[in-house]
Amino acid sequence: MAARKRLSHVAPGGAARMVDVSEKAPTARRATAEAWVNVGAAVARALRRAGGVSKGNVLETARLAGILAAKRTGELIPLCHPLPLDDIDVEIALAGVRVRIVARASCQGKTGVEMEAMTAAAVAALTVYDMVKSAGKGVEIGPVRLLEKTGGKSGRWAREGDADGPR
Repeated sequence: MAARKRLSHVAPGGAARMVDVSEKAPTARRATAEAWVNVGAAVARALRRAGGVSKGNVLETARLAGILAAKRTGELIPLCHPLPLDDIDVEIALAGVRVRIVARASCQGKTGVEMEAMTAAAVAALTVYDMVKSAGKGVEIGPVRLLEKTGGKSGRWAREGDADGPR
């Protein structure tokens, strides 16, 4: 029988714990995450026409929010290590009636930057939602997911299939 996977953030007694990375050597770490926001036809038209809604330029504001959020991930996620990011890039574009957000994070660190990339994508998606909610109440966020990560003991991992996102 295969050994059961152990949850790294759960102590043997069941308590939540921060993973001890003190003995790990820093390596180059990269992660890419994406988030999708289904804004619907009317909001998508408004974004194409004017680049924004009454609150301002939606995509640029969301891009900046994602960058800022990535830098604060260690403060937002209780057991996440604070990391000195070397780079965070957030790209946002309309894809039909959806907004696609792709966040890339990198650092030289003892632990991965998946949470920073995921946080950037999620907060950018929430910002899109906040800025367009007055123009359309049926906006949906999801999925938010990791696309790829490199570095560390486990090496490279990449999501298979559906590169243009779920429908």
